[in-house]
Amino acid sequence: MTRARSWWPPAAVAAAGAAGTAIAASASGIAPHSALRLVEEAVAASAFTGGVAWLVLRGLRRAAIGAQLAVATLAPVVAVALAVWWASSNMFLMSHDVSVLIVVLVVSGTAGLVAALLLGRRVAGATRTIEAMARRIGDEAAGAPASPRDPRAMRAPGELGDLAAELHATAARLSAARVESEALERSRRELVAWVSHDLRTPLAGIRAMAEALEDGIVDDDTTVARYHRVMRQETERLTGLVDDLFELSRIQSGVLDLHVQPVALDELLTEATAGAAIAASNKGVELTGPARDRSPVVDVSTAEMSRVVRNLLDNAIRHTPQGGRVEVGVGGDAARPSLWVQDGCGGIPAAVAARMFEPAYRGDEARTPGDGRAGLGLAVAKGLVEAHGGTIQVTNHGPGCRFVVTLPPAGAPSPAATLR
Repeated sequence: MTRARSWWPPAAVAAAGAAGTAIAASASGIAPHSALRLVEEAVAASAFTGGVAWLVLRGLRRAAIGAQLAVATLAPVVAVALAVWWASSNMFLMSHDVSVLIVVLVVSGTAGLVAALLLGRRVAGATRTIEAMARRIGDEAAGAPASPRDPRAMRAPGELGDLAAELHATAARLSAARVESEALERSRRELVAWVSHDLRTPLAGIRAMAEALEDGIVDDDTTVARYHRVMRQETERLTGLVDDLFELSRIQSGVLDLHVQPVALDELLTEATAGAAIAASNKGVELTGPARDRSPVVDVSTAEMSRVVRNLLDNAIRHTPQGGRVEVGVGGDAARPSLWVQDGCGGIPAAVAARMFEPAYRGDEARTPGDGRAGLGLAVAKGLVEAHGGTIQVTNHGPGCRFVVTLPPAGAPSPAATLR
């Protein structure tokens, strides 16, 4: 279809030329047989010149664009001169008229040739600039800094200008992809290092206690019971780490399967708050649930979204000092429902907030391997929220940080995961 459309412009020009020829012959008063003879000679001259020009251009297909434009410009001038000579030889034109036409053709041909050479120079310059842009794209993909937009390429004629703009856009996309890839690689290396450390620490303790029990170094009932209790706690910690890693891998691989159903946000928060009440009480932190009023309804997977709230509550309780308060609540409206978790950590620097949701990132001294977590909870929460088509943000608010989860309204699609 595209190839057929490409023949329309030449065909339209040929039809217009035939119509113009007929009108000119009729208006000039030339006898029909003479007009037909004149048209035949003009067509023959044009066909002959066009064939020669095609052969010359074929031989110059690897030559500079200026040379090819010069041939294309001179071809119609030569065709007119040849047609005039044939018309003169058949007494259609007087010798004086032929001389005048020759002068006009020489001047017109010279002007056309100069214009073609100037245009060829401009096109050649734009082509070299675009070539340099394409070369820089490879350099930028290899790690070189992104180059600024070249104004010369943007002033290139027609399709070359469009090509230059597309190359610049491609270079910008490649540069952004390279930065993102480097960030992902850095995050992956940090995750491997941190998780390896968090695995080695409890495993070393479990191994030491198991060897002590096996060798009979510890034999009193109190110490043995304490060793068993610590080994169980460390095993639970390792199980939690493996669960977080498995969930994170499901999110990042795109195989997360969400069973969505309509849920009121206050009910979701109430259940999660009840589950975290014991941990808050043990640390001496006051935990306040959502207010009982009309709450937006959202389509979410209850299990996954409950895990999001639990992870946020665990994080808030862990970083709130004894005697502090952790609050949860519902915000937004039916068009933009949200929930929030407020802690009493005292606030965080902007640099820490920017990396808060990276896997295994620990931005302060409170996040040590001994706190029972590996720094994956917030990364898992972010992945699950985005799988529902929502967003999660953290800002300094009041005595600490406020995590706000914004979800699509009921009935909106969730594009990031397989839904049922």
